[in-house]
Amino acid sequence: MAKTLELQFLNTAGKTVKISIDSPVEPVDQTALNAAMDQILAANIFISTDGDFVAKKGARIIDRNVTDISLG
Repeated sequence: MAKTLELQFLNTAGKTVKISIDSPVEPVDQTALNAAMDQILAANIFISTDGDFVAKKGARIIDRNVTDISLG
């Protein structure tokens, strides 16, 4: 089971852009997450194809189960 924290932002074109973080600490501290996303926006260090990150859209934990199947 693989978990990923996905941070969602809007860029200058109004499109959703995402940053994924593998194996996040759970439970997620919403206050710390909100502050971290604010810092990402303030630092303006990420640029997408359609422009700078300009606003927070949301965040979510994605839980993916992978089962290997033996073929031999």
